[in-house]
Amino acid sequence: MSMHVSFALFADAANLSQEGKLNILGVFDAVQVTTLPTVHPRATFVVRLKGGRADAGTHTMALRWVNPQGTELWSSSGELSIADAPAGAGDMDLPLIATLDLPIDLPGRYTMAVALDGQPTAEAAVQVNGIVSPVVPQRGGLVS
Repeated sequence: MSMHVSFALFADAANLSQEGKLNILGVFDAVQVTTLPTVHPRATFVVRLKGGRADAGTHTMALRWVNPQGTELWSSSGELSIADAPAGAGDMDLPLIATLDLPIDLPGRYTMAVALDGQPTAEAAVQVNGIVSPVVPQRGGLVS
């Protein structure tokens, strides 16, 4: 089995328990904003990699935050050092939890693209909706 992304998503929070269980709270794929541009503070991006014994070694992972027009607003990359699995072990679970401040400049569909060893592997989308303030007609200075 070669290493692959089994899922990638945005959530309010995530952690690993003492037993190694991945806990995810408040999965979302849309946000409401009142002003643009803005920043969505402390979004949690969760990627679950699956791999086998042959995947031991060093791999690169890159994340790219792209706005609805295809403009990259943020990116980061790093190396993952995967230890050899114990003898007799099957698949390896490799969770990645990143807490990010996401810049938002337009309403529409944003994507977080995930590349593994230089190859596009997965993406998670977030729909950004602007809140439209209702127009209240005024008569003689009174609001009805």
